[in-house]
Amino acid sequence: MNGTVKPMTTLAEVCAEADALRLSSGNALGDAIVSDIYANAEEIARKVVAHKPQDKSAWDAKLDDILTSRLLGYPIMLALLGMVFWITIEGANVPSGMLADAFFAFQDRLTEWFQAAGAPAWLHGVLVLGLYRGLAWVVSVMLPPMAIFFPLFTLLEDLGYLPRVAFNMDSLFKKCKACGKQALTMCMGFGCNAAGIVSCRIIDSPRERLIAILTNNFVPCNGRFPTLIAIATIFVGGVFAPEYGTAVAAMVLTGLVLLGIAATFSVSWLLSHTILKGEPSSLVLELPPYRPPQVGAIIYRSLIDRTLFVLKRAVIMAAPAGAITWILANTYIGDMSIIGHLAGWLQPFGYAIGIDGFILLAFILGLPANEIVVPILIMSYLATGQMMEFDSLEELRQILLSHGWTWLTAVCTMLFCLLHWPCTTTLLTAYKESGSVKWTFLSFLIPTLIAFAVCFAVAQTARGLGLA
Repeated sequence: MNGTVKPMTTLAEVCAEADALRLSSGNALGDAIVSDIYANAEEIARKVVAHKPQDKSAWDAKLDDILTSRLLGYPIMLALLGMVFWITIEGANVPSGMLADAFFAFQDRLTEWFQAAGAPAWLHGVLVLGLYRGLAWVVSVMLPPMAIFFPLFTLLEDLGYLPRVAFNMDSLFKKCKACGKQALTMCMGFGCNAAGIVSCRIIDSPRERLIAILTNNFVPCNGRFPTLIAIATIFVGGVFAPEYGTAVAAMVLTGLVLLGIAATFSVSWLLSHTILKGEPSSLVLELPPYRPPQVGAIIYRSLIDRTLFVLKRAVIMAAPAGAITWILANTYIGDMSIIGHLAGWLQPFGYAIGIDGFILLAFILGLPANEIVVPILIMSYLATGQMMEFDSLEELRQILLSHGWTWLTAVCTMLFCLLHWPCTTTLLTAYKESGSVKWTFLSFLIPTLIAFAVCFAVAQTARGLGLA
């Protein structure tokens, strides 16, 4: 193609025209048209724009050759992902413990105030042992990992690496007839799936935007990391020497993320060939230059705009959940609490997918916020009527083992945690962004069915082979 471009035509207009030609001409020919138009635009820009050559441009090009190469691009992405998880896991333990100690010490003071005021026991239970303790769990468990993960993520974004991730994954999304920008929305989902869904606005095609919204949940959010980290550390990392435990847990977490990404591609392909049929739009992405990180921007975007924003929404959703859980645990029908009755009713369903009724109930009651799944589970196991705190993971390990946990229980719990339904905040965000009850319901139904199907297959296969 040797066509010319009008002098006043912008690069965005050229790319939009190229994309239209691509869709009308077929993928192979269309890609050639896009490449040729883009090359012509660059040639015109070189002729009319005066600039001084910079040594950095050659350095950028060499670095791009490495980061976006077919041979090294993906291994580098996995290595960076594993390193981010390792730093998050290793760095969050101490501050999380300090916050928990501070919050639960203040709980004792609250109890003294309620007793001095002559408040009834049920009111103290609902407000302190339920609502406040639930909030304390969410903040102490969720804040430290977010305060580490979000700055690391923002640092990669500020350096200009995330567009290279989208570039690397564009061909895979194109095979699924989805948009390469979905890689960026997936990255946002690591911090919060609700934030990931909001970021789907960068996708121009309504069809591809819906695909990104419906599949964002398969990326584990910050609320699910504590559960995944705890189980991976106890049942996998605990098998190795202590100095290797964190690294092994980070590797397991990276493997789970890869499984979630595989689920994203599979469901995106399925949606593109069924209820959301269509051709993929081309991702015309001009890779930005590498630049030194801006400390002020990183602090604001990671801690103020992301960490506190996500934490605020999680706290709002978790507060009533803690109060309701306490009521269910302390209201008895006969000689058993309501939680005990519900867990007994769910036991056949839980056993079929490799877990038990208490675990399944904890995920159901944890719908408002994934951070409270583990404390609800332990509260139910110990029948204490309030959320529990632990001095070490070894104490948690002994509790789980005493209630019949095996390697199969751990594996199926991690798989269910990875794949199950979105939290309430994410569902509300999906409704706001899609404007449809239908698509919001599908964003709940699709991961739920996949979680049950995968766990059922794993559990029945393991039992059929006599491994559990």
